[in-house]
Amino acid sequence: MSRYLIFGIGSLSFLLVSISGTSISVAFPVIAQDLNASLILAGWVLSVNQLAGTAIMPLMGKAGDIFGAKRLFLISIAVFTIGSLLCALSPNIYFLIAARFIQAIGGGGFLPLMTAIASDLFPNSRQQAIGLFSSIFPIGMIIGPNIGGWLVGSYGWQSVFWLNIPLGVIVFIAMAFMLKETKREGGQLDLTGAGLFTGMLSALLIALSEIGNSGSGSSWVVVGLLLAAGVIMGGLFLRHEVRAKDPIIDLQTLREGPFLASNIFNFLYGAAVLGIMSFIPLFATSFYGMSIFESGLILTPRSVGMIAASLVTSMMLPKWGYRWPMLIGAGFTVICMAMLGLEAAGTSLFGVDTSAMWTMCIIMFLSGLAMGIIAPAANNACIELLPTRVATITGVRGMFRQSGSAVSIAVTALILERFTNVGQGFMWVFYGMAGVLVVAIPFIFAMPKACVTTPPKRIAG
Repeated sequence: MSRYLIFGIGSLSFLLVSISGTSISVAFPVIAQDLNASLILAGWVLSVNQLAGTAIMPLMGKAGDIFGAKRLFLISIAVFTIGSLLCALSPNIYFLIAARFIQAIGGGGFLPLMTAIASDLFPNSRQQAIGLFSSIFPIGMIIGPNIGGWLVGSYGWQSVFWLNIPLGVIVFIAMAFMLKETKREGGQLDLTGAGLFTGMLSALLIALSEIGNSGSGSSWVVVGLLLAAGVIMGGLFLRHEVRAKDPIIDLQTLREGPFLASNIFNFLYGAAVLGIMSFIPLFATSFYGMSIFESGLILTPRSVGMIAASLVTSMMLPKWGYRWPMLIGAGFTVICMAMLGLEAAGTSLFGVDTSAMWTMCIIMFLSGLAMGIIAPAANNACIELLPTRVATITGVRGMFRQSGSAVSIAVTALILERFTNVGQGFMWVFYGMAGVLVVAIPFIFAMPKACVTTPPKRIAG
């Protein structure tokens, strides 16, 4: 019984991240207006969260395997809670961006560490336990937009951060007393590799932001220097990883067909789906003229669909395998993105008498079903090839997914800033992301078709 209680309390950390992420999406238009920030600058409130999470996930995954997951999980929840406090106290957009970075440093450790904890708690039903995480995120997606919309309208955008603090304290105290330390693998942390990767991604994302502000020759020089710095740090990162004793990313493993395909797919999936979903409330308020509360309400059907689909998929993974859920989910997601693009182009999908609220609710519900089908399979694919390094593999997978999301947020903000017609801007974004996901589909065929019971020697050795 205690392991189920530990799993439930630990899963509250996912609920925290989910509530935080969806609440910020709802509060985003108000934050930009209240802090007098441009769309590109305010976009860093979203993208810095992806950037920090991207950098910390593989590091915390590796650290969890080396030092044990319990102490790292407690540190993560403490940093997340402190970051939330700083966000709530932010006097300007720059302080808020810095505070969001701290918050994300804590939140980025939840997924790999809780995956390792769940793997230890339920060694004989790992697929179902890890798959159930996909059902926890949507619960926060229901709570976050609705509570967030109400809080922002009643008490201001700062209130969405205050909400995290008591929940974070509860999780910290409960896990400190109940959770036992997980087994340790030993090794060293690749801090140099993590720093080079963070520097590379930061330079590239800042360069994308500067493109939106470029109006003079000197601005383009800055963009060129940032891009060059990103490429150089990327080269240094690869060179270091080849020589490092305990690299943050094992390039030998990464080159194996299943792992390489999984990480490329997760990068494209993060770009096509996770990043753009942060802008749905902005689309609802700017294109349809919905209120802040309504823009949060339309996200509820997506969460309901995702909960239902992910629960069924998680339980059926041993029978269905990984490939078919991923193919079906990706295909339905492409259709939903195309539907959003048609809406942004002015095409009424369900008739002229259908309200914008109902139209968006239907599309969001269908997209939630698609995400609920694909998420459990995508989260489990390839993990069983190296069952002793679950946290490390989960961290690397999350890094690629978050990288795609961070790039997507920066590119989306850039495109929307360039278009005076908001509908036309969102149309190109939605169609573009549908195309990105179409490119990702072939990589599904290189991943394991079904649950693996015996790790191949060539990979596990």
